[in-house]
Amino acid sequence: MDLKLNNKNALVCGSTAGIGKATAIALAEEGVNVTLMARNEDKLKQVLTELPSHRNHSYIVADFSNPKELQQKVSDFIAKQHGFHILINNTGGPRSGEILNATLEEFENTFTQHLKCNHVLVQTVIPFMKTEGFGRIINIISTSVKEPIPGLGVSNTIRGAVGNWSKTLSIEVGAFGITVNNVLPGFTETERLSEIIKVKAEKEGTTFEAMAEIMKGYAPAKRFAQPEETANVITFLASGPASYVNGINVPVDGGRTKSL
Repeated sequence: MDLKLNNKNALVCGSTAGIGKATAIALAEEGVNVTLMARNEDKLKQVLTELPSHRNHSYIVADFSNPKELQQKVSDFIAKQHGFHILINNTGGPRSGEILNATLEEFENTFTQHLKCNHVLVQTVIPFMKTEGFGRIINIISTSVKEPIPGLGVSNTIRGAVGNWSKTLSIEVGAFGITVNNVLPGFTETERLSEIIKVKAEKEGTTFEAMAEIMKGYAPAKRFAQPEETANVITFLASGPASYVNGINVPVDGGRTKSL
């Protein structure tokens, strides 16, 4: 299948590791000009070397704790370089913990990093998408949008807010050839998953390895996902052939989520 992505421009957030990095590589392999974005410049430079060299790749150093500064950096890049046909919203989740023990600061920080930053990025990139008649906004969230995950109280709360924000946006921009979809990763072999396993193992008084095996058993696939498997789904949603897929949540979880 021709994904019709050649020479499209994509901004991929959180692209120095895990699903974000895998997505940047997958898009680049389809002929996309990828702009990486994260807060660690050394890691950004390293990932840049791993992308196909015949494309116009670049990076932006930005911290998702400051939405206004983030918006300004992306606006400056667009003014000097180019706009974006594709936006991949992705940033690390908050620490594990029961919701009753969460502080107000944790809710506020996570809301800023996940919803406010998504929002200012969308406001910044959509004008170009409208002029092009083509836009793909893909938010990497969590299966907790459909089924809250025990021990991830703050994450469950804010991910749900992002899901509703995304659905509302998809209705508003669909007429301009812009789609907005959410990818909901299941347990994927990333640093984030390792942190979750460690916390669960300590709470249950067992080993990391034993807890990992238990969690693998939650999915019919009986294994964790590789970041590339999720990146492949994201790449399709970013493509031309996915033009009539809009406003949906797509679990990539090996069948773990029990809801329809």
